[in-house]
Amino acid sequence: MNKIKTKAEIEEISKDLIQKNKKIVTCNGCFDILHIGHIKFLKEAKKQGDVLIIGLNSDSSVKQNKGPERPINNEDDRAEVLAALEMVDYITIFNETTPLNLLETIKPDIHCNGEEYGENCIESEIIKKYGGKIHLIKLKKGYSTTDIIQKLNK
Repeated sequence: MNKIKTKAEIEEISKDLIQKNKKIVTCNGCFDILHIGHIKFLKEAKKQGDVLIIGLNSDSSVKQNKGPERPINNEDDRAEVLAALEMVDYITIFNETTPLNLLETIKPDIHCNGEEYGENCIESEIIKKYGGKIHLIKLKKGYSTTDIIQKLNK
């Protein structure tokens, strides 16, 4: 099964999952250089429901959010790596700098975010509008793609 879907495909999948009363969990990010922090985050996210959908920042949105040197890996490669993980059900790539339009389409029951973004993260208004919850995940200290890149550049 191909886990990588277009936004239109994710919209249809989400409608079907909602009809079947499946608990949809979302998270989003760049997932540029996959590391143990990502794996722990995704495992906990998957435990929150039946289906985990990842909104993956496109190359252009990563550049806008992280700067011209990023991403290290292109969006197709990043999506393939995520698709290989058993806890991930679907991945869709979005071009905006935030996942708000995508979340409006999916209407997840739970959206997972790193605890540093807090309960009032930018996603919270849309998630709560559809009766969903924000689940904050404690991040593994010292594990971020930015940290890894900075260590390599020393």
